[in-house]
Amino acid sequence: MRALAVEGRALALRDGPDPVPAAGELLVEAVALGICATDREIVADGRVEGLILGHESLGRVAGTGELVVGRVRHPDPEPCGACARGQQDMCRNGGYTERGIRGLDGFGSTLWTSHFLDVTHLAPELGRDDIGVLVEPCSIAVKAWEQVRRIGARAWFEPGTVLVTGAGPIGQLAALLCRQFELDVHVLDRHAGGVKARLVRELGATYHHDPADEVLRRLRPDVVIETTGDPGVVLAALTGTAAFGVVCLTGVPRDGRDLTFDAAAAARELVLRNVAVVGSVNAGEAHYAEAAAALQAADPDWLAGLITRRVPLARAAAEALEPPGPDDVKTIVTF
Repeated sequence: MRALAVEGRALALRDGPDPVPAAGELLVEAVALGICATDREIVADGRVEGLILGHESLGRVAGTGELVVGRVRHPDPEPCGACARGQQDMCRNGGYTERGIRGLDGFGSTLWTSHFLDVTHLAPELGRDDIGVLVEPCSIAVKAWEQVRRIGARAWFEPGTVLVTGAGPIGQLAALLCRQFELDVHVLDRHAGGVKARLVRELGATYHHDPADEVLRRLRPDVVIETTGDPGVVLAALTGTAAFGVVCLTGVPRDGRDLTFDAAAAARELVLRNVAVVGSVNAGEAHYAEAAAALQAADPDWLAGLITRRVPLARAAAEALEPPGPDDVKTIVTF
């Protein structure tokens, strides 16, 4: 097989023996691999020498042709209460492993194996234009919305207006989900127009590019799904939602992006308006299944429009991690 592996602070295309599936495992032929900011950060960090990269997968089971994606997080060897109940996305002790991220090789190879219980089977329609590779990022959006619903259930909760901050893949897919729920959806991004704005408008959502605090002040949304990790945007979301609002943070701030603010004033806003804030990371089995269903119900042409750059495996080591431009949404490696 051929695999994309971390070599120093770069990627290298390596040849190696084909994997042999163990008992209960499937042998999967890779179709596509999604690239995201996490992959770029892993390689730039340079501390996982030899790791096969990639956690956003799409493949076909060897011999049957069934379309599948591999799930990313696996429980720790001595599972905490959550991991023991199949909720490793909510691991309490941090002993989990993640394909292509932490402790386990990823899906960036022409062949990969996975236990049959650790894959999600997809409808054949999601093989069109490789759109099934969007299941993993969509699962992040699905879990985020699940957290919002659970917290909202603390009292009467009928959200009307949702603001998604960030128009990257997770932001676009979060907007898709909220439109499927027939909510009034707004998306904020720093770019004035282009592909991202067009995709948002094609959903029937409203696109904004003004400063975050101004947009929050105008909208006073019931829910904010934050995908950027930008400290200024996070602070605007915490202090700018409607009363009884819910803010779900999915973006991870980068080091060195500090922000000075009045913590007492922010806390006062949260307390007096009953605003709830929750962090959400990774996803579980049910979230993958719901993500697949959401994609199957969506316009396949719109989904295909999210994939703005395709890099063949032969060029992936040199090109796959190039920083995205203003009109780049999702980069994938094709096999």
